[in-house]
Amino acid sequence: MVTYHSEDTIGCITLDNPPANSYDQSFMEELGQAIIDAADDDAGKVIILRSSSPKFFSAGADVKTFAQQDAAESVAMIELAHQALGRIASIPKIFIALIQGHALGGGLEMALACDLRFGARGSYKLGTPEVTLGLLPGNGGTQRLPRLIGLSRALDLMITGRRITPGQAHALGILDRLLPADGAEGMTLEYARTLAGGAVEAIGAIKQAAVGALQLPLEDGLTRERELVAGLFRSRDAREGLSAFIEKREPAFGQT
Repeated sequence: MVTYHSEDTIGCITLDNPPANSYDQSFMEELGQAIIDAADDDAGKVIILRSSSPKFFSAGADVKTFAQQDAAESVAMIELAHQALGRIASIPKIFIALIQGHALGGGLEMALACDLRFGARGSYKLGTPEVTLGLLPGNGGTQRLPRLIGLSRALDLMITGRRITPGQAHALGILDRLLPADGAEGMTLEYARTLAGGAVEAIGAIKQAAVGALQLPLEDGLTRERELVAGLFRSRDAREGLSAFIEKREPAFGQT
């Protein structure tokens, strides 16, 4: 249902549970393992979360599963999802969600857990319709969406459960880039390869500094920033970048 592989410095986590990539506990366990595999794979410098389906990124939870199991089982599945998706923030690699089909409920929440979200133009929808089931977006949606687009706009989406177009999602800031439908995958790979060929240690440290300090007081965040930049000053990437600047040449990151 979920696989991980890497090729040419790019790692790909692929959702493949037809017809709609709906998830249950087994799916979430596989996603969690794929995220661990991505973290441990030295070859994968940048990670793309994508779907094998042309119509669905993910429709979210298998509603029949929730309806048939008791509350304790459903909570256990939510806790598993929190652990799996929460791990992404601690990994010093950029995770990009490539969305080319419907991303609803927990499906959108998977994308929200990534660092960046690139979407293809199209007629598919994005949204958090959990309220229509008498529930809330429980895989991080109530926390990540307000932090991403602001409280009032996030509340509007969550309390109405309305679905929006890729263009509307881009305007709100849910999608960082809106790409042509026939070029979205190639353009995302090109972006990822550019990052993977750059100062990956610095990029990882930037993510750790920015994401890790979101909930910290400013002074604690600045302390963490100093700790990370101190490590970078001792890194091969920094030595190469500084030398290249002085020598007036392009840096060869990853080759020193």
